[in-house]
Amino acid sequence: MVGIRPTIPIVAIIVCLAVAGCGGSDSANSDLAGIAPPGSLVFAEAKLKPRGAPKENLDGVAFGIAGINDLRAFLVAELERSARKEGEPLDFAKEVEPWLGERAAVAFDRLKEGKLSDPLIAVETTDPRAVRAFIDERTQKSKGSFEDASYEGVEFWVGGAEGKAFGVIDKTLVIAAGEGEFKAAVDAADGDSLGDEDRFQEAMGAAADGSFANIYADLGGVVEQSGGGIDPQAREILASIGVDPTEATAVASVIPLGQQIEVDLSSSLGGEMAPSGDASKLLGSLPGTAFGAVAFSGVGEQLEKAIDKIDASGIPPNLPPGELKSRLSNAGIDIDKIAASLEDGAIFAEGTDRRSLRGGLVLTTDGSDEATRAVAGLGTLLRDAKVPGVTAVGSQASGFSIDSPKLGDKPVVVVTRGDRIAIGYGLGPALAGLDADLSTTLSGYPSYEIAVSELGDIPISAYFGGPETRSLAEVLVPRSEDSFWSIAPYLKFTYIALGTGTDGDLATAKLVLGIGT
Repeated sequence: MVGIRPTIPIVAIIVCLAVAGCGGSDSANSDLAGIAPPGSLVFAEAKLKPRGAPKENLDGVAFGIAGINDLRAFLVAELERSARKEGEPLDFAKEVEPWLGERAAVAFDRLKEGKLSDPLIAVETTDPRAVRAFIDERTQKSKGSFEDASYEGVEFWVGGAEGKAFGVIDKTLVIAAGEGEFKAAVDAADGDSLGDEDRFQEAMGAAADGSFANIYADLGGVVEQSGGGIDPQAREILASIGVDPTEATAVASVIPLGQQIEVDLSSSLGGEMAPSGDASKLLGSLPGTAFGAVAFSGVGEQLEKAIDKIDASGIPPNLPPGELKSRLSNAGIDIDKIAASLEDGAIFAEGTDRRSLRGGLVLTTDGSDEATRAVAGLGTLLRDAKVPGVTAVGSQASGFSIDSPKLGDKPVVVVTRGDRIAIGYGLGPALAGLDADLSTTLSGYPSYEIAVSELGDIPISAYFGGPETRSLAEVLVPRSEDSFWSIAPYLKFTYIALGTGTDGDLATAKLVLGIGT
């Protein structure tokens, strides 16, 4: 019986067809969310029977990634093959299709030992009696042991090696991790549920039209249940688009468009103001040899906050609180003026393997000489202090380099020219980062132009493209990472682009993945 062992019918049906489904934007009023317990942390829903243009677009994506002409037919065939292999043959068209409804959903109600709990799975049906007959027949034929149970007038089955529970609540097939979880779904259907919560409805109301699937996450709930801890890098990423994770909810809408996949995200700002600015011009001016680049605005403001924080706390044991700025000032560096002169920033990387990997950080200024003088002053200060490996760059630009075995086989180079500062791992990337008039820049590549066009009015803030992206990932990711290597053959994206912005009191982002062979 599937639902108990994932290789056979019900669980596999739901997972496969949810992948093959295509949804709209009506999830805010989803009946399926009415079965999820209140406070559930994650909820995802998709339609099971795509038709017309949505099906064509989804099949186009499947063909571009894996050469599959009809994704749903392929998954059904794989499901039937798996069932035969397990000794429990399944005829999907006769046994499942007649009662299968339009939508399926999964919900995770809590964290368990730092990970999401087992999912609650819900599938709409058109004929509850036929579903019960199907389940009854499968349990009788199954090699596992099952027991009939009842709760609040709802009959269900419990058993198998994992003790899962499954049954029909109203017209919805429900599969739960155990008897207690199934009873909680019955309680939610008759009382308070995730679907009744205002924060859920508001978040899902921002889901995009024409989506393949909509995924809701209660970020604040995740932070609270994890003990208030959140990965520092994740916190910084969320903060960069103005999201306070302790208060926020988020929804992602996945939209297949034939030759690309679009993921639209929106999140409550948690009472914060999203950063403004547009660094797309800087991003497009980066070297065309880069396989990846990320741009960001408000560099000066963020640097000023960081310096103030360090100045207030100090750096034990040699730098007491309140000493940082005064010491820099004594060295002729006014960090506040430098920060005020900075505008946008970008990071880029280039190379085709581990040995050739290099890149740089580029900062733009307001045209004043504050940052330029700071670079020159810092280089002089380091040389006067006899810091090993520090040398002047020469005539190509104003700046210095630091060469040390601790930094690898290339020097770290800090240079400035005009309204730009560049810090590169190697002289080449640093100098390339200074030159906004390179003969070949990212903006000159067709895939970059397509990415910008697909993002529409949302300024592009990150771009990864070219065959080097995949080849480098394959070099950098250890063979022990089975999850990556299992999908590596299908990573046929010609580009990945991200844009961020705001929409009223929501932080928004759009991720576009171009598909190629």
